[in-house]
Amino acid sequence: MAPPHRATPPPSANAELFGVQARNAEQLSVRQTGAAGAAGSGSAFTALLICAAITAAATFAGQVVPLVGAPVIAVLAGAIVATAAGPRRRQSWAPALPVASRWGLQAAVVLLGVHLSLGEVAAVGSHALPVTIGTLLICLGAAVGLGRLLGVDRDLRTLIGVGTAVCGASAIAAITPVLRPGGTRVAYALSTVFVFNIAAVLAFPAFGHALGLSDEAFGVLAGTAVNDMSSVVAAAGSYSAGAAHTAVVVKLSRTLAIIPICLVLAAVVARRDSPTAARRPVWRLVPWFLVGFVAVAALNTLGLIPTGVQAVSAQTSTVLITAALAAIGLATDLPALRRTGPAPLVLGGVLWLVVTGASLGLQALF
Repeated sequence: MAPPHRATPPPSANAELFGVQARNAEQLSVRQTGAAGAAGSGSAFTALLICAAITAAATFAGQVVPLVGAPVIAVLAGAIVATAAGPRRRQSWAPALPVASRWGLQAAVVLLGVHLSLGEVAAVGSHALPVTIGTLLICLGAAVGLGRLLGVDRDLRTLIGVGTAVCGASAIAAITPVLRPGGTRVAYALSTVFVFNIAAVLAFPAFGHALGLSDEAFGVLAGTAVNDMSSVVAAAGSYSAGAAHTAVVVKLSRTLAIIPICLVLAAVVARRDSPTAARRPVWRLVPWFLVGFVAVAALNTLGLIPTGVQAVSAQTSTVLITAALAAIGLATDLPALRRTGPAPLVLGGVLWLVVTGASLGLQALF
């Protein structure tokens, strides 16, 4: 018996069927894309909310414990939250965090200029200039040599070296947009510099009295070998009022080193990223926020920034740095930080001792 004949649908029916399937697939794709976009937007918004909450809490805690400071608290809190949230959630937050970290740091560097009065630095800090420049060069050179010897990678030894040589968290914040290191490296560098900064605050006053240092000599030591401004004031203020004044001015003169360091790093990073490209004009290597920093410092030197604006700008700068470092903390992988090992911490400790010895030695020479 012959099998029953099956009617073949006309071509128009096939075309209609395929058209329906295509439309269904397209609608499904659109719904999936929309859902993914909504999820991504929600994750980004969540990340920014958490960053804002950490910033507020760290700012308050920094006022309670000024020796630690809001930026260090923010990066540590962010790293703890990121670890508790897990790698999947941390990855979903990643697209939003550079907005807070990169642009926040750049704006903060511009506002750091309100701390600087170039006239006062020239008047009071000129006699300490050889010591300041000498300790900077010795520390940066030691960071390169010892960092290589200890096997610390290039970005991390640069962050620790500049943070120790210049002004701690502010210096690390200033070079981060130029160097563009990973968040883990920034967190490790900040933690390392913080540890030995606190050690200096606790040990330096007794050390200075044991050596019989004058107020001016101790002020220069504190200004060159202690990083954060509040820590400089704490260490030198516990010695004497004269030492505190000298230390603050020397510390501010150290801050000016951010300018040439950023320029050199910008040139190095440009060559590293495009080794075969034609050399860019020097003016194109200058970060915009560095120009803003110099402009604000010049306006402050000329007395064109009112005292009230100075206070607000300084507070805003601290909040922006705190927010940026909270974002960096939220992007930090603490297990990867542990895998880095103790070598960077050893580097930070040796550099602290090098800067202390260089400051005392150069003062004896000059």
